[in-house]
Amino acid sequence: MSALLDSMRESFTAALPYADSREQASRRAALDDALRDGLPGPRSEAWKYTSLRALERRSFSAAPAEVAAVDAALLAAIPAPRLVFVNGRHAEALSDLEGLPAGVSLQPLSVARTDASEPLRFLGRRFERSDEVFARLNAALADEGALLRVDAEVAVEPSLQLVFVSVATGNDHAWHHRHLIELRQGASLNLVEHQLHQGASAHLGNTLVHVHLAQGAKLAHARVQVDADTATSLLRTDAVLARDSVYQRVDLELGAGLSRHEFNVRLEGDNARLTANGVLLGNGRRHVDTRLGIEHIARDTAAELVWRGVAADRSRVVFHGGIHIREGADGTDANLSNKNLLLSANAEIDTQPVLVIDADEVKAAHGATVGQIDANALFYLRSRGLPKQRAQQLLSAAFCHEPLRALPTSLGEALAAYLDHALSSAGVA
Repeated sequence: MSALLDSMRESFTAALPYADSREQASRRAALDDALRDGLPGPRSEAWKYTSLRALERRSFSAAPAEVAAVDAALLAAIPAPRLVFVNGRHAEALSDLEGLPAGVSLQPLSVARTDASEPLRFLGRRFERSDEVFARLNAALADEGALLRVDAEVAVEPSLQLVFVSVATGNDHAWHHRHLIELRQGASLNLVEHQLHQGASAHLGNTLVHVHLAQGAKLAHARVQVDADTATSLLRTDAVLARDSVYQRVDLELGAGLSRHEFNVRLEGDNARLTANGVLLGNGRRHVDTRLGIEHIARDTAAELVWRGVAADRSRVVFHGGIHIREGADGTDANLSNKNLLLSANAEIDTQPVLVIDADEVKAAHGATVGQIDANALFYLRSRGLPKQRAQQLLSAAFCHEPLRALPTSLGEALAAYLDHALSSAGVA
């Protein structure tokens, strides 16, 4: 057994104080599945371009119960309502839910478990494939997260903020978050996720998110990941869209030594709409991996996917864009664009657009490119008096800002500040 899985086994506590015998058995079964099948290797198609050899040799301890101290300046620009977690634990003193509108419930999982009048069924989901090892570990070990519910026909005006901060403590900790985002019929919400760090934390964050949009619901979702270069960030998002629902999302992968996001969406209702864009920034020796799995199941659904990648220094950027239009999903309109800038001879970009069509009368397109900064555009800027480095910075920034257009203006501006700072720090812009 690898050191990683052995440390996960040692962290497991079967006698969870809030779990009944059925849940304990479910968690034990998930852990046993993960330990039996082990970590996926290069023969696993889903992990072909992301090696876990370095990670499997590391050991992590469970995050301590006490909340680590955080510099107030780190959160000063993040408005309320906000729910804050530090090193995997709910930080009540840093959270501020004042002004939370009526019809909106936002709780940490640890609190919701004690308040729930019925079992939180999403916690009992099983994962059957052997390459879903981190989802299995999450099912076994998750003890914290955010539960966000918006009642039917409620339109939430202020953007809600979810903040996750990692703080260097001198120990390598692991935490496993499980989130539920549920919008009921006709509800609408703007949501911003911040994944930040204080110091060179070398933690492992393993997060599983369930997004449920009922008929006519609309979610605008901005997420920025700016973790420490020594951290490991593993995220899986599973979203289900009902009839006439709209999901607008932008992900910025700007930090962590190893980051991977598996983003799965099922468009199950007629006329469901998805816009999912993102930026993948590789610099130093970072490894950035994003894997999309979009399934069109109902009629007249649409997906617009615009992703931009930048690889500098000795980094590696991996992108898999999978679209499956199932039988009966006539009228589907699906488009995927993945363009990448390779800024160093020592960097690497692997991109794999996949389109499977089992229906008639659909419109679909996908494409991927890997190249360098356009020589003509660079010449144009230099002919106007700009130094070469400054011209490269401007072109790189413009290239990366395009995916932000998917969001409402206020959310796009919030992400632009993070993006510009990360590009500047990386020497890209």
